[in-house]
Amino acid sequence: MKTPDLGAILSAADLRLTAETIAEWQLPSGMIQWFPGGHADPWNHVEAAMALTTCGLVDEAERGYQWLYDLQRHDGSWHNYYIGNGIEDAKLDANCVAYIATGVWHHYLATEDKGFLETYWPVVDRAMEFVLDLQTKRGEVIWARRPDGTPWSYALLTGSSSISHSLRCASHIAAEMGIEREHWIDARDRLVNVIANHPDAFEPKDRWAMDWYYPVLTGAITGDDARKHMAAGWESFAMSGKGIRCVSDRPWVTAAETCECVIAHLAAGEDATALTLFTWAQTLRDRDGRYFTGLVFPELVHFPDNERSTYTAAAVILAADALEGINPTSGLFTQH
Repeated sequence: MKTPDLGAILSAADLRLTAETIAEWQLPSGMIQWFPGGHADPWNHVEAAMALTTCGLVDEAERGYQWLYDLQRHDGSWHNYYIGNGIEDAKLDANCVAYIATGVWHHYLATEDKGFLETYWPVVDRAMEFVLDLQTKRGEVIWARRPDGTPWSYALLTGSSSISHSLRCASHIAAEMGIEREHWIDARDRLVNVIANHPDAFEPKDRWAMDWYYPVLTGAITGDDARKHMAAGWESFAMSGKGIRCVSDRPWVTAAETCECVIAHLAAGEDATALTLFTWAQTLRDRDGRYFTGLVFPELVHFPDNERSTYTAAAVILAADALEGINPTSGLFTQH
């Protein structure tokens, strides 16, 4: 593994600095909060840990995974939001739970540490079984359970798309461990079929960019279909020279959505568009290596209120790794 280097756009030293800003805001417990005094959720926490691994901060990343190891509930889940000394939101989001598989597989690809994989296999196993208990007969995954165990009544496209990718990563982990989990593969196949062919299965969230690109980013839609899918949403979400809107009806560009869309375009085989988007995202880089969460046009006001977030920095690092394409982790979201 080497820290990605995109030359004049963003050097390895630039990216290492950004990773160090994530580590600087990591709590002694290992929790990676969005920003000082903010909360953490398992999904963005794992993404930040992946970014740390990518830039060689392996010890810090492993402290992040240890935090999840220590907090996993008996049913395999985690709560939605944690604050430094407790729980902020107690619901149990299926995608946030599933994402541990993506992080653990990414870490193993980067480090080839079989001991790490053996330690976290039971964590991944319990998490995926919790998630699959929310899968319907048709294949979509209900998005969350309430603290009393009652499931919500609907599924979300972004969450289910991400879960489909986590199921693939979990299946790779099981195979590496020599353990049979055929039902995970079957569950992913059913989930991908719903994502690709039954959009009515999900709560309508068409104005959100993530619902546009996540089926491609996670490999639920591939090949020519992926290119057509990305082209269909471009006019709604792309602001030329600026980035990707988080919602289609507001001039709000975010670095995280822009960089995730970089990876989606790489997955669709559109490398030039991906590099262009990544270049646009650098307008949100601050001098100390952190990234502002978003920018409002034409006022050029950072939002929310000058916020700089660890998950945004992580998205930049993961996009850079995918763009350079030379690390064992580079194809995790692009080679489906």
